[in-house]
Amino acid sequence: MSKLTALALSIAVLGGVWAFLALNPLAGVAIVWVGFIAWGCYFHTGGDNAALQKTIAGMSFGAVMAAIALALVVGDVTGDLGTLEALEIPVIIALTVFPLVIVAGCNMLSVVPANVYGYAATAGLALSTGTQANTTAMNLTNPALLVIVSVVLGAVFGMVSGKLAGALGK
Repeated sequence: MSKLTALALSIAVLGGVWAFLALNPLAGVAIVWVGFIAWGCYFHTGGDNAALQKTIAGMSFGAVMAAIALALVVGDVTGDLGTLEALEIPVIIALTVFPLVIVAGCNMLSVVPANVYGYAATAGLALSTGTQANTTAMNLTNPALLVIVSVVLGAVFGMVSGKLAGALGK
């Protein structure tokens, strides 16, 4: 079997398993689409042990930065800015996105796309589900925690699919 066919087959089978798990027994604990983003990030980052670590670290860091942004917006930390009110959210986003790139000098956070994927997944989840006020909760109503759990599981599924493809492609 060709390496490409082996990879396609392993991702297809394990993708179905992942979707079943995330949508059924792990519903409320894992998010299927976030896991697939982490899975893709794992391969984009090199598909090896370092990629697994950088995917999880970077996407988790991005999730935390998005949670900080959401908490600041929900907490209305700036108060009444009058005519400057329209700048509050863009400034908070700018302040929390800057670290996504500047940390690239740190090896574990050097994959800027991973950092951005985690930020975007968390903000997207929170804003689409109305859970932006839960970013300080220490349970699975916190969108950042849900994203981090999904990232870990998705990246591990990526690693397993790569190893399975390697075995099938021999």
